Amino acid sequence: MITLTIIGIVAAITLPSLLVNVNDKAWNAQRKALYARMSQAIGEMDSVAGYGTKNGEAVDINDDNLKASAAEAFIIDGLSKVYRVQNVCNKNNLKACGIPPTIITMNGNSLDFPKTRSELNSIASQAMDTDAAAFETVNGESIALYYNPICESDHPEKSYYAGQVFCVNMIYDLNGLKGPNEVGKDVGFMTVFYRTNSVVAAPNPFPSDASTTAKSYSEDGSDAGSLCAKQGEDAKIPDRDELASMFINRFLIGWDNNSSYYWSGSVISSGANGLAWRQGMGYGGRYRDDRSYSGHIRCIKK
Repeated sequence: MITLTIIGIVAAITLPSLLVNVNDKAWNAQRKALYARMSQAIGEMDSVAGYGTKNGEAVDINDDNLKASAAEAFIIDGLSKVYRVQNVCNKNNLKACGIPPTIITMNGNSLDFPKTRSELNSIASQAMDTDAAAFETVNGESIALYYNPICESDHPEKSYYAGQVFCVNMIYDLNGLKGPNEVGKDVGFMTVFYRTNSVVAAPNPFPSDASTTAKSYSEDGSDAGSLCAKQGEDAKIPDRDELASMFINRFLIGWDNNSSYYWSGSVISSGANGLAWRQGMGYGGRYRDDRSYSGHIRCIKK
């Protein structure tokens, strides 16, 4: 009896953590598979911009009809041609596509699920404020999609705003309405940047910063990325697109009022007087900055 009691106590202590580890591994594998499928699909599209607009005519960013229909138009007329899409829903019926009404952010707060681009990120004002739409995949994921039909191509030679080149943002739930509906577990995000030669970024951030005062370059030859190596083998510093995706989805991470600057691992030129891309979380500026400047570091999982 004593032996059985001890076994029962040990099982009660260890079983929950084992189940968490199993779920985390399963979600991570599913997350990577979804990213691979979506990257391939986006790569097959000539352009991700302009859906829902009239060809050859100037876009009125205050057009209510376009705001309401653009995301659905992208899914039906664009994405569904290269990716198997099921059960498309508008912003008033997201739950029918498996989108939970509320989710838990990375810092543990409850968040009403954003139904428009401005609810997703009110300060990415360089993007058009369109309504969200959603769909389900044949693999069981539920995806809410936010669309900016006026997104631009990359500007590699100058500083600019991430909102200018944000084309598509997706918040996915790997198991639909089932719990825990928590960012970093079954809920995540990915962002498509640039109207042509598009890039899909799907960062999975750590829950806290690795540093708040790091420099991209230091005299001992190390750089900001070395701080991520200290967080574990599965950690890396985000590139500039992954960092911009984190800005677009700042409320999901818990950066509600964050005006800090974060270093990316995208280096333009080496050395103390070199440049690297740094992302502002206040207004979304992405800057070609001197590597000796200080900034925050938020690592992501490989």
